[in-house]
Amino acid sequence: MLFIEYPKCTTCKRAKKWLDEHQISYEDRHIVENNPKAEELKEWIAVSGLPVKRFFNTSGMKYRDLGLKDRLPEMSEEEQIDLLATDGMLVKRPLVIGDDFVLIGFKEEQWGNTIK
Repeated sequence: MLFIEYPKCTTCKRAKKWLDEHQISYEDRHIVENNPKAEELKEWIAVSGLPVKRFFNTSGMKYRDLGLKDRLPEMSEEEQIDLLATDGMLVKRPLVIGDDFVLIGFKEEQWGNTIK
């Protein structure tokens, strides 16, 4: 399982603590130092069944600075994915990638029901 985080993010810290407390093994990846590539994002979006917009960190400074609230609706899915692949700070986190699931953000109940 792959755990993608921004170490300074408090939600990521809580999620990591939850994984450790439940003795779930994972590979840790820093989202800024090793930003998800467009190919990875396409695969994860497909597995998650969620729209691309859900993968954006809509509360982040970068999202606001780029005016993405207004720009995203005019962009194609391909353009949105390419944009996400340019900067880890645009991607919602944490992300957990399993063999047959992708979780975005940390919702304890959802994680408990999904991660085995």
